[in-house]
Amino acid sequence: MNLSDQITPTRFRTLMAGFPSGVAILTVVDTASGRPWGMTCSAVCAVSLSPPTLLVCVRVGSPTLDTMLREGTFAVNLLHDRARSAAELFASGAPHRFERVRWEHAADRGGPHLVEEAHTVADCAVSGRQVVGSHTVVFGEVYGMRQHRFPRPLLYGLRRYASWPRDAEPPGGGAP
Repeated sequence: MNLSDQITPTRFRTLMAGFPSGVAILTVVDTASGRPWGMTCSAVCAVSLSPPTLLVCVRVGSPTLDTMLREGTFAVNLLHDRARSAAELFASGAPHRFERVRWEHAADRGGPHLVEEAHTVADCAVSGRQVVGSHTVVFGEVYGMRQHRFPRPLLYGLRRYASWPRDAEPPGGGAP
């Protein structure tokens, strides 16, 4: 018997719901078609300062994942607390998501930058990947970063969205 057999998906979701995290939207452009792809992701983690590397976990079979791996780049748009509607939109699977948000893309970026929803965007080059069960862990070496402002980040936990407390902001609300 495998020890993890006692932990059902429902029990595991309950465990992780008690561990709030920030909310991001991963984006990438298919250069052959010019089509942008994107999805909401709360499984983002710093891995190393040198080289600057983070990881994201994406469901196997996701068209965003397929495009990220094919293109070799992606952007991580870290959302502020007023971007809940964008988080819900990109989690919904609704078609034409990018027609409902303002975004910019340039050839030197990992993917589209969500101009109004992201407080910070990291451009990443895929530096590794590992399939673990239903998801692929994608390692991204950060080669560019734009910090638009430092408002309160959008958080997700206990199966709902929340804001960082106001007293936790840096003095003046500026970049740390």
